[in-house]
Amino acid sequence: MVEVFDTTLRDGHQSLIATRFKLEDMIPILEKIDKVGFYGLEVWGGATFDVCLRFLREDPWERLRIIRENVKRTKLLMLLRGQNLVGYRHYSDDVVVKFIELAYRNGIDIFRVFDALNDVRNLELSIKTIKKIGGIVRGEMCYTISPVHTIDYYIKLAEELVSLEVDIISIKDMAGIIDPITTYNLITEIKKNFKIPVCLHSHNTAGLAVASYLKAVEAGVDYIDTAITPLAFGTSQPGIETIYYALPVDKRPRININIVFEISSYLNKVLFSKYRDLLKIETFIPDVNVLIHQIPGGMMSNLIAQLRELGAEDKLREVLQEVPRVRADLGYPPLVTPLSQIVGTQSVFNVIAGRYRVVIKEVKDYVKGLYGKPPAPISEDIKKIILGDEKEINTRPADLLESELIKCEEEVKKLGIPSTPENIVSYCLFPNVALEFFRERYRLNNVSESKVDDSVKKQIDEKKDDIAKRDIESSGDDEDILLNYAQ
Repeated sequence: MVEVFDTTLRDGHQSLIATRFKLEDMIPILEKIDKVGFYGLEVWGGATFDVCLRFLREDPWERLRIIRENVKRTKLLMLLRGQNLVGYRHYSDDVVVKFIELAYRNGIDIFRVFDALNDVRNLELSIKTIKKIGGIVRGEMCYTISPVHTIDYYIKLAEELVSLEVDIISIKDMAGIIDPITTYNLITEIKKNFKIPVCLHSHNTAGLAVASYLKAVEAGVDYIDTAITPLAFGTSQPGIETIYYALPVDKRPRININIVFEISSYLNKVLFSKYRDLLKIETFIPDVNVLIHQIPGGMMSNLIAQLRELGAEDKLREVLQEVPRVRADLGYPPLVTPLSQIVGTQSVFNVIAGRYRVVIKEVKDYVKGLYGKPPAPISEDIKKIILGDEKEINTRPADLLESELIKCEEEVKKLGIPSTPENIVSYCLFPNVALEFFRERYRLNNVSESKVDDSVKKQIDEKKDDIAKRDIESSGDDEDILLNYAQ
């Protein structure tokens, strides 16, 4: 019998309605969803923290506390981007530790921890902290396809995660490209090599997810991630209703499917009465092209937008051909935020100006090692072209950061903001966004902008944050890059 993690209240609406589902619309179904029998509910993390502050004007910590008050039996999950937490850059170790402690204190039981490059160095502190405070760790392996991302690659990665004492190994297929046979083979090998529960997380972007989930169950997977329709399928997870009836009776999860249908009916009414403008047909239709070029839909729309701004829309085919070459040059990074934006933007410049005649700062930082270790070695020729005489680093990127927490606390107090631990951490993660939220919440009319200490500012890679903000603030399909594929 397989157990189920429900993603409706996090990845479901993040994937399909740009993370805009409000707490007020969750509250009526919280007690009901608690009675379904799911092993866990993913309700926090990913893009939800930023969107709560930036767009919904909700306190993400308060959202978590209210959910916890109403969900008394089922474990709560969050998605944690390793050293990036719920932001778009590496944060100092003191901020990472404090964030995790507060997340646990406010109600999170299980932490889904991943790094975009599968660089375990960027996960170590998070995992150790979670284990120390009594939380449960789902160690996520970002799935992608390349010459280096073989079954053996993932077995070695799983071995590293097991050595860190994660509680569950999870295959995180953020682009929805894992096929049923690979699913079966990978899970079989993991189960053969390690005595640890295994989870499959996928998206139905290419229409493969239901078949892959069935093969996962056949291979002995312990957990699967699903959502409740209408916040399922398309770029979201498969619907639990479909998976439930597709499985043999003896393999079905022990859930109350009748309550699921009641929740589904409620979601249908709310979505079409309050969120209709956010429902886009393209997010529900499988995109089989992703199986060929591996470019997520959000990344594709961003490439088109960039070319349109440059008056070079006729170069799209060349850019699509250049993306795999750039990805190979850079050691086959998974195309997930922020790496998808970096690879895509550099590909556009390569086509417009000539290969690497213009090198964006993010590519230099990536090759230098400031994001982590690439999955495959980068050739010396490419390093020379991109870095020139600059040297790459071999240390953990966060080792280069100074402590930030105390400086943020001092700044919060200077600004007249109540210096709760949660407010301080929110300010550390998103200074300007949090400040705007605090101004409204506490009516701080005299506060106009963040005054983060210069020594903190120097550590913030403004360009990376600009990329993230550009995507999250954009309208139309561009927003999918961050909100649908950032995870």
